Amino acid sequence: MTSMDAMPVPVSRASGVGAGRLRTLLVLAVAAVLIGLVTWVVDRPTDDGVTLLPGQAPVGAPPSAGDVLPDFSATATDGSTISIAALLGQPVWLTFGASWCPDCRAEATDLQATYAKYKPAGLAVVGIFIQEDQAAVLDYAKRVGFTFPMVADPQSRIADLYRVYGIPIHFFVGRDGKVRDVRIGRLTPGDMEQLVQRLLSG
Repeated sequence: MTSMDAMPVPVSRASGVGAGRLRTLLVLAVAAVLIGLVTWVVDRPTDDGVTLLPGQAPVGAPPSAGDVLPDFSATATDGSTISIAALLGQPVWLTFGASWCPDCRAEATDLQATYAKYKPAGLAVVGIFIQEDQAAVLDYAKRVGFTFPMVADPQSRIADLYRVYGIPIHFFVGRDGKVRDVRIGRLTPGDMEQLVQRLLSG
């Protein structure tokens, strides 16, 4: 072997810089894919239609059929006062959700359409928005087109009273103030029709 054969082949500085840039771009591309995957997993509706609330689950079960709902008094986003006691004598659909909940968003337009259809028949709908302030609720309602009374529950005070552990959760309450049906999870338009018609006929 000659001395020429033993000499290392020089690598240009430009090619080294190019390889470094390529590695950086590759890392950024992989990171973007991973972030997109995580966002999709977190933000997609679940198979069972329920978005579990973060934090420790409340002790006990939510109210069930035959129960009288716990009363509360809260100021709605339109400035009116909402309470269960004041709704006595009306068929009421009380729904807990949030704008950050993918399962709630999936049923939002159908919820509004069902309310609009049955409001003339006396149906009252009240939406409780968990872990959100009034500004967030108003912004979401404007985007979705909600027209029923909405209550912001930023500290989950009402949700804790009702022992809500997952959303959406729907309480259908008769004119006598007793719960007729409770459904946990995303409702289809057919579910909504059936539950509301049963509520109005009871």
